[in-house]
Amino acid sequence: MTEINVAILGASGYTGAELVRLLAGHPVFRIRALTADRKAGLPMADVFPQFTGEDLPVLSTIADVAWDDVGAVFCALPHGTTQEVIAALPGHVKVVDLSADFRLKDPAEYAKWYGHEHRAPALQKTAVYGVTELAREQIRAARLVANPGCYPTCAQLPLVPLLAAGLIEADDIVIDAKSGVSGAGRAAKEANLYTEVTEGMHAYGVASHRHGPEIDQELSLAAGKPVVVSFTPHLIPMSRGMEETLYVRLAPGVSAADLRAELVRVYAGEAFVRILAEGQVPQTRFVRASNLCHISVHADRRPGRAILCSVIDNVVKGASGQALQNMNLMFGLDETTNLRLRPLFP
Repeated sequence: MTEINVAILGASGYTGAELVRLLAGHPVFRIRALTADRKAGLPMADVFPQFTGEDLPVLSTIADVAWDDVGAVFCALPHGTTQEVIAALPGHVKVVDLSADFRLKDPAEYAKWYGHEHRAPALQKTAVYGVTELAREQIRAARLVANPGCYPTCAQLPLVPLLAAGLIEADDIVIDAKSGVSGAGRAAKEANLYTEVTEGMHAYGVASHRHGPEIDQELSLAAGKPVVVSFTPHLIPMSRGMEETLYVRLAPGVSAADLRAELVRVYAGEAFVRILAEGQVPQTRFVRASNLCHISVHADRRPGRAILCSVIDNVVKGASGQALQNMNLMFGLDETTNLRLRPLFP
């Protein structure tokens, strides 16, 4: 296949750097442009020294990108800044947007949670929400894919098939989530200083995190009726990784074994989703730096209930890895291309 030139917008952040790592050695995609407006003119290795010696473009502004020479864009810009940028891109460019700007389908819901009206509503209507394993065919045909958030990805992979099959009740789902600090981005913030996050953990965004409505939206589609989950994220003193413990009420006559059997059936043959053997519990350390999601299912000691555990690397399957998985599909490639990464342990 002919090489395809790629631009990464927002390359100075964690997800941008991870895209550079994942694209290294890709047989089709070639990095042609890396943007970071405040660091324009610097070599990528000055911003991320792990790329010392790599043949990469110098960081530039978005205005300096030669779009005629670019076929694919990964947009890793902050929320709220992406809409007008993507709206201004030439029509031949395919885009995976890693921000939240095109995830919520309801413009009023977007305005409620993000504090301003959507600035590209026509484009928003065309965006495909892309948990790869759950939306392959729509992604293949898309020009713009809204890459899901990390917490929603970790929750939807176990929950969507169970809601779609009617095996769990839609009105009683609790999501207890934990993430490494990289999920907050690279910008300097007092709350993310070492002494603020080490040797402890804490909840944040309680009943107000922006990933809540994103989870509700997609679970509602799976259930065929409105779903509002109880979702609380926590910050854990580790650089990357995400674990979610999901508490569900079983539909009448359903057992935890039935949930596990359905997940095994749905994800049979999947490259990146692994349903663990009975009695095993997933751990973030065993998916670190990979595009994997490990899921387990357990009978609760309370009758009629079950507990699911789901882990991903928040920067890979929760962001840049899934973005590359989606872009591979958009260009007719095997979605696993350059993503069969073994987890990094110890």
